[in-house]
Amino acid sequence: MAKKQLLAERRLAALAKKFREQSGRTKAQMARELGVTRPTMQDVEERPEKNLTKLRCRIIEACSPYRVGGPGYWLERK
Repeated sequence: MAKKQLLAERRLAALAKKFREQSGRTKAQMARELGVTRPTMQDVEERPEKNLTKLRCRIIEACSPYRVGGPGYWLERK
């Protein structure tokens, strides 16, 4: 992602899932690492209507070379 682009909640959810999968971690592993439950991880990735923005950002930052900025959310290289 070359330029800053605002990301909707649905896009953050998709990126969290994509980067977690690319990192080789399972939902259970990621949940343990972040101190949340496995069902919460399911909600993070599959239910973008749930307000789990901070957790989605933590996943993206833990599993990718990006830092998430806000209050509008975008990715930029670390």
